[in-house]
Amino acid sequence: MTSKTKAFKRHWRVRGLAGLCALAVAVGLSIVAAAPARAELRVDITRGEVKPMPIAVTRFAGEGVSETDVGQNITNVINSDLARSGLFKTIDEKAFIQSVSSLAVNPNFAEWRTIGAQALVNGRVLTEANGLLRVEFRLWDVLAENQMAGVAYRTQPGNWRRIAHKIADEIYKRITGESGYFDTRIVYVSESGPATRRIKRLAIMDQDGANHRFLTDGKFLVLSPRFSPTAQEVVYMSYFNDKPRVYVLDIDTGELELLGDFPGMTFAPRFSPDGNSVIMSQALDGNSEIYSLDLRTREKRQLTRHPAVDTSPSYSPDGSRIVFNSDRSGAQQLYVMNADGSGVQRISFGGGLYSTPVWSPRGDLIAFTKTQGGQFYIGVMRPDGSGERLLANGYLVEAPTWAPNGRVLMFDRQIPSKDGTKDRYRLFSIDLTGYNEREIVTPADGSDPAWSPLIP
Repeated sequence: MTSKTKAFKRHWRVRGLAGLCALAVAVGLSIVAAAPARAELRVDITRGEVKPMPIAVTRFAGEGVSETDVGQNITNVINSDLARSGLFKTIDEKAFIQSVSSLAVNPNFAEWRTIGAQALVNGRVLTEANGLLRVEFRLWDVLAENQMAGVAYRTQPGNWRRIAHKIADEIYKRITGESGYFDTRIVYVSESGPATRRIKRLAIMDQDGANHRFLTDGKFLVLSPRFSPTAQEVVYMSYFNDKPRVYVLDIDTGELELLGDFPGMTFAPRFSPDGNSVIMSQALDGNSEIYSLDLRTREKRQLTRHPAVDTSPSYSPDGSRIVFNSDRSGAQQLYVMNADGSGVQRISFGGGLYSTPVWSPRGDLIAFTKTQGGQFYIGVMRPDGSGERLLANGYLVEAPTWAPNGRVLMFDRQIPSKDGTKDRYRLFSIDLTGYNEREIVTPADGSDPAWSPLIP
């Protein structure tokens, strides 16, 4: 351990990360005692349009050529994550006055205030004797002249991108007071080919579009992928040999499991919050009902019994209730029931048709797709149906999915072509406040995204 490392006050705690070793160090510096008393640096993300906070992320220093390259890559990912959130305005390093190397001691806060920075991030990368990569960073409140966070991670060199996302999550958490969402993945349906012979494959990528790969080969049409609570498995519907069935895929091993050979058509699957069961719809003899399947006992339980079409079920975060859409009132509306199927209550009463409801991870809102007057919308409402707000619209927007912190939504949008034969399908994210809509770039067309929980 070098003298620079010893400058940190050590309180070690081990973080279990899938496939990697990480080590975090909580640190504090004496400069805190000398700093003037000021209000804590904070971005209030509960308001509508937020003025981005200026933040300077200096290039992470490296002790060698490879570490220097990794440090630059980590800096780029952190900058990209923070800027894309819409809550931060990253400052171009060309404006920096103080050199990176001098930050190993203490920042010259007056110089960082001169260029408008309110927060400052610096760090370094080194390779330990055992070959593991060690990445350290500090977050500074430039106005209060104190350190807000200091963490060190130790990992295999190939995991540098995940470490960058975890650092961005830590910065987001310390400044907004809420959990970040950068160390997550997206599974979605990748679409290619002409409209009459569309190829639909499962694909997975980091939330920023990096590390993209296909999970299926396109021989069979796939729909509605959804993550398990551990982010390790995906449940989805596939037309294998023209039979629509629900499958569970282990992302790492590729192991595929058919969830029973039920008669009729099974679709719209989703894991329960504890991961022990899957809820889905089954269409039989022209009627669609909602069922749950216990993954341990394989016991299937029918939850709705109504001649209407009941589908798109989604659990509340505590697993006690289920939201779904049904046309039992004569048109598609949203309903909430207890997890055992009792106590069905309609919650949507606005004009238009409601579908694809998804309960927020925070439990306070339900996202939905709405169709009204020839327009399509992504909206949210409280679980009792009050407080409806429309966040995004377009020719065809649908399939909302929540980031694990319940502050950002992703959805797909169909972008029509002039002759209707070359429509494009794209993924977009938008803040819960209705601001900061951004496209998530995919190699081909994309639809039906599902956002993972934070990766363990």
